[in-house]
Amino acid sequence: MSLTIENILLVGSLLLFISILIGKTSHRFGIPTLVLFLFVGMLAGSEGIGRIHFDNPQLAQFIGVVSLNFILFSGGLDTNWRSIKPVLWQGISLSTLGVLLTAVSLGLFVWWLTDFSLYEGLLLGAIVSSTDAAAVFSILRAKNIGLKSQLKPTLELESGSNDPMAYVLTIAFLSLVVTPEQSLLSIIPLFLQQMLLGALAGLLFGKLTKYIVNKIQLTYEGLYPVLVIALMFITFSATDFIGGNGFLAIYICAVFLANQDFIHKATIVKMFDSLAWLMQIVLFLTLGLLVFPSHILPVIGIGLLISLFLIFIARPLSVMVALTPFKMKMKQRLYISWVGLRGAVPIVFATYPLLAGIEKANMIFNIVFFISLTSVLVQGTTLNTIARWLRVSAPELAIPQMAQETFLSEEIKKVRTEIIIPEDGSVAGEKIVDLHFPRTALIAMINRGKEYLTPNGSTIIESGDRLVVLADDRESMNLVYECLKVAPTPKAI
Repeated sequence: MSLTIENILLVGSLLLFISILIGKTSHRFGIPTLVLFLFVGMLAGSEGIGRIHFDNPQLAQFIGVVSLNFILFSGGLDTNWRSIKPVLWQGISLSTLGVLLTAVSLGLFVWWLTDFSLYEGLLLGAIVSSTDAAAVFSILRAKNIGLKSQLKPTLELESGSNDPMAYVLTIAFLSLVVTPEQSLLSIIPLFLQQMLLGALAGLLFGKLTKYIVNKIQLTYEGLYPVLVIALMFITFSATDFIGGNGFLAIYICAVFLANQDFIHKATIVKMFDSLAWLMQIVLFLTLGLLVFPSHILPVIGIGLLISLFLIFIARPLSVMVALTPFKMKMKQRLYISWVGLRGAVPIVFATYPLLAGIEKANMIFNIVFFISLTSVLVQGTTLNTIARWLRVSAPELAIPQMAQETFLSEEIKKVRTEIIIPEDGSVAGEKIVDLHFPRTALIAMINRGKEYLTPNGSTIIESGDRLVVLADDRESMNLVYECLKVAPTPKAI
């Protein structure tokens, strides 16, 4: 079946619908949802029952890069700085040194095991060197796995920040395969340039995005998420244009925004969460369509050996070395080693050798696909079991609610008061978003003269305004007084 303009929407929507329905019941069988999305794509492909012929690595790579933008940005928006600050250096070490050690050790093993050249082995190692943010985020959150200490933020920080390192290594080793006369040391300047420019650009664009969102006056709330999407792609493309790492830039940009106050934040975060799921489904469906199962069969033997080496030797070795400077119990290190999920990202990176036209590109792609599939099936289905065996599991925690969700709850906001902004009030003329209200309090309504306003983040406070404020408790209300810079003598209502 060939995709045409007339049937692409029907086929695409049916595949999305089937994927969502199958994903809804996947937890009963302990199968990660993302694997089922991949299988749906394979079944719909040219060698499956759908007979959809799709053999376009360039289009698949484009879809992969766009999807990774949304997945990494959404993961960054869900990152709380207070939770990752204690494990920041552990995460950085895992996402840099850990990725490098995984790539090198696996690359050397592939070179020894197969007829790959050294650079081809290192290229394969680089492609599968990072843990997959989409797989880790979705499985940890979908299963709501409770973990002791700082394991969960460490794992999410690593998976969200190590793709840029793997990308740099993939591009560097690919260039060495194409032009083997280059020195191995020639990749060092590229690495430093990509990472430093990516980090700086991410922080700069994060501040710029916050400024634009808070200062621009848009008529419709629905335009704000669209604005952030545009700024996200500008961040990625501009960073790539100046020679930096776009994936690192958008992740840092999103982490910065996650810990700032900006207009319609809850709406934007929810929208990106939905789009991230859509992009994950589209990405896995696309990669499922791209693969030919008959091409996987000849590499199962080699692929299984490489996958076992990655899971039981390369990944644990890299984790142990990367975490050597830090105090951490051995069972926690072992669990981090086990949560080395490979998913769609390595498959997307495997399209780069295909487009470069190197000799073993197809074999690399098929091996990487098999490694990703076995990783998610073996490791993704046993995260809870291994956590219990290693005794690092904790009682499952409730998913935190956004401020708007808690506002609608019947069991909170027990303190309700009216606060009048004095004529000489220092907050007059400021936007609500700039007041840095506690998340446990809300301005429900503003009485301004004869008008009653339902405020949002862009609403400007004026002298004489009567604010109806709801808070969880007195302590939260005291923080409100500090934000509004008024004496704690509100009128009770």
